[in-house]
Amino acid sequence: MSDAAASQSRDYEEHGLDGYENKAQTRSGIIDHLSRYSGISISVLIVVAAFATLWEVGSRYILHAPTDWAFEVVMTLIAASWMFSAGYITLNKGHIRISVLSDIAPPRIQQCLEIFGMVVGILALFLLLSDASFRAYGAIAKLDRTGSAFNSPLPTLTSAFLALGAALYLMQLMVNLHQSLASGIGKSLVKFVALLMAVYFVAGLGVAIFGDTSPFAIITEFASNIGKALDPSKALALRKVDLGTLSIIMVLMLISLMMTGMPLGIVTLFVSVIIAIGFFGPRGLYLVSTNAAGMLEHYTLVAVPFFVLMAAILERAGVAEDLFDAMSVLAGNLRGGVAIQTVVVAVILAAMSGVMGGEIVMLGLVALPQMMRLGYDRKLSIGLICASGALATLIPPSIIMIVYGLSAEVGIGQLFIGGIVPGVLLAFCYAAYVLIRVNLNPKLAPTAAEAVQNGLVPVRKLGRQKLISVAMAVILIFCVMGSIYGGIASVTESAAVGVVGALLIAFLRGRLFRTSLLGDTLVSTMSMVGTIMWLILGAISFVGIFNLVGGGDYLREMFLDLGLPALGIVIAMMAVLLVLGTFMEWIAIVLITVPVFAPVVVALAPDLGLSPTEAKLWFGILFVLNIQIYFLSPPFGPACFWLKSVAPKEITLQQIFASVLPFIAIQFVVLCLFIAFPDLVLWLPDLLSH
Repeated sequence: MSDAAASQSRDYEEHGLDGYENKAQTRSGIIDHLSRYSGISISVLIVVAAFATLWEVGSRYILHAPTDWAFEVVMTLIAASWMFSAGYITLNKGHIRISVLSDIAPPRIQQCLEIFGMVVGILALFLLLSDASFRAYGAIAKLDRTGSAFNSPLPTLTSAFLALGAALYLMQLMVNLHQSLASGIGKSLVKFVALLMAVYFVAGLGVAIFGDTSPFAIITEFASNIGKALDPSKALALRKVDLGTLSIIMVLMLISLMMTGMPLGIVTLFVSVIIAIGFFGPRGLYLVSTNAAGMLEHYTLVAVPFFVLMAAILERAGVAEDLFDAMSVLAGNLRGGVAIQTVVVAVILAAMSGVMGGEIVMLGLVALPQMMRLGYDRKLSIGLICASGALATLIPPSIIMIVYGLSAEVGIGQLFIGGIVPGVLLAFCYAAYVLIRVNLNPKLAPTAAEAVQNGLVPVRKLGRQKLISVAMAVILIFCVMGSIYGGIASVTESAAVGVVGALLIAFLRGRLFRTSLLGDTLVSTMSMVGTIMWLILGAISFVGIFNLVGGGDYLREMFLDLGLPALGIVIAMMAVLLVLGTFMEWIAIVLITVPVFAPVVVALAPDLGLSPTEAKLWFGILFVLNIQIYFLSPPFGPACFWLKSVAPKEITLQQIFASVLPFIAIQFVVLCLFIAFPDLVLWLPDLLSH
């Protein structure tokens, strides 16, 4: 992520429409309007789904009458918000991408790479839609239902949402490509291709409505014959390629396309459809769309938009700032007290949200200026804020843990419990490091009394409003995490409780209706979660095809045949994660490596002295610790770029990278500690499970 991307990310998280849509607002085409207003409209579905989930919890415990409809209605609402966000995100060019290398290229090369990325995306989405649209037509014709007590048409709706969302994504991408081209011939070619695609999909709809004997069948049959004639599976003969070579080909395709700066969801989707067609022929597209559609039925992922929305509401309501001010008074006259309070606030914010980017931005806006005004050492302050903000990856509720648990088939609640001790220990190590340094060298951090005496800051008192903010934050954390650990509600239901609780706090503080808080937070949540979900969709498709062609089995056997002891294999996998973290987004790392690594860890469980469930849980915490190192590590550490986006101009990226090095060393030591002693992770989940 580049400086520009980080700045865009900050606007995106903090301001929603205010900061992120400025350029796109000037475009007024039909597709642009459709993408813009469909995205804004469906963002409301997230809060509706949260209240529906809360109703289920209340019905179960208060009315003693569990609902039949809540689960399927919530899944329908959230699936719609995921899919229909594509047009809005594409309009604003907000998809997740690795742009560090492309940003340093000359402007002409950047433009060529951008056009190339859009062409690849159009091809990938067209191939996905060529199967997903017919799947949707068939599901609507048969009116597929869940077979549950409520018996909703959820399978029909999710198939339709996938097709409509991909179609909106494709149309907006075509419009973006048309806008990017300066040549009249190029613009005419885009229009011609768009017309051919429209004819093809309308013909498919006509066949679904009027049958195979209708005139529409002539067009679809003609297109089908072209597809068979162009079948690349015979020419490529991928079935004859050994698994090692095929695995290397897929990984190299993935990495090389990522480096061009195109959206990661498009990269994984494109590699999926190319390998599927090359290996299985045109029918391989069915496998890709099946994997993509399966993502829309994962109830665990519903917690992601709820936690993101909760964090966004609390930040915009000013709770985080009041919490920091209150902690600054409570820190007293301790040397380095403001640094310690920063760690404590970071832990509390992490427990409220699970979203790292917003937390670092908040600490950068609130804590960094105060520490610099007090005369704290610049490098110490910068490194501490980056490291403390990254604690949101480990301290529950963690979005990364949710995605890992889904990929490794581990209980999210168990992962959350397992992350408590490592998260608190890491925070303690940061605080201890700061205290040791400032007491060895008092010039690094004055006390609060010294700062007041020197006129750097005025005397501050702990007001009633600050106390209420701290109390409300603690109560909300207790309700959300307590309902999970107490077995009262699932992770998703607890996340919905957090959303409603955050709305209540914003209302009590008089911020809910006085500002555009709700609208902005809903839109920013829709955008942020939409980028994550479209990346997950592509990654799940990639992993599914990778496993079908045997790549997963090959890599698992390769690790098991290294001739290393069990712990040595685990360390080797950690090393692979460290390397991948230098150039890949964490979601892609999770969805690409966990399906390979988790079965290896399960196979090694007896040699490690663990049960299979314990092994996956332990490895999950190690995985998240490793991802936390990635968030800080140069040259692509996202935490560094997020802080740079809000730091004073005189603070350079090189200074930030140098500042985080001691904290990376602390993270690495803690990681080694938990590798050597698995019981440090497992004792608390074991204790609470009994």
